[in-house]
Amino acid sequence: MSTGLILHDDGRQRCWWPGTDPLYVAYHDTEWGVPEQDDRALYEKLILDGFQAGLSWITILRRRDGFRRAFAEFEPEAIARFGPAEVEALMRDTGIIRNRAKIEATIRSARAYLAIQERGPGFAAFLWDFVDGRPLQPGPATRAEIPTESAVSRAMSKALKAEGFGFCGPTIVYAFMQAVGMINDHLVGCCRHGPCAALPGPGGLGVPR
Repeated sequence: MSTGLILHDDGRQRCWWPGTDPLYVAYHDTEWGVPEQDDRALYEKLILDGFQAGLSWITILRRRDGFRRAFAEFEPEAIARFGPAEVEALMRDTGIIRNRAKIEATIRSARAYLAIQERGPGFAAFLWDFVDGRPLQPGPATRAEIPTESAVSRAMSKALKAEGFGFCGPTIVYAFMQAVGMINDHLVGCCRHGPCAALPGPGGLGVPR
């Protein structure tokens, strides 16, 4: 049975999921699993993971520039002001996934983000507090050892929904946590496992909820 590792032409072993697609491999090597601590970037990644629901991540990745253009570079302050006219324009935009429910959820999520920011100390602190500010290191050796959700992703999903975010179920949130380095799910034999394991999170934050 395959462990989930692929040996590439450059002699490096990588997780199975990017295959050999150059764009996907670059994402795997430079972004996935790297601890993200920027508020706006975390909002963007959470929204894009919501748009991924029912689709493959490479589908979203190939349209990421289109999403950024359509959604004001994912500036929540701008998105929060979107109204019916902007929604209809987005529904005609072939550069994104034209799903009305997800578009409207993005606007509601921007407003929820701003509410968290106003309370302080910010969206990154709100999210990272679920892992005490430190990336989880489960050390999966095979793809079978990587779950699709966890107790932490269920707790984060519940908290996000309570704040008003949409398309943030436990499975979406777990994928988000993997992407932003809150959990290092690179397989142990992957060339990126060790480098990501050496990267710190923001530390314990103690954010009240």
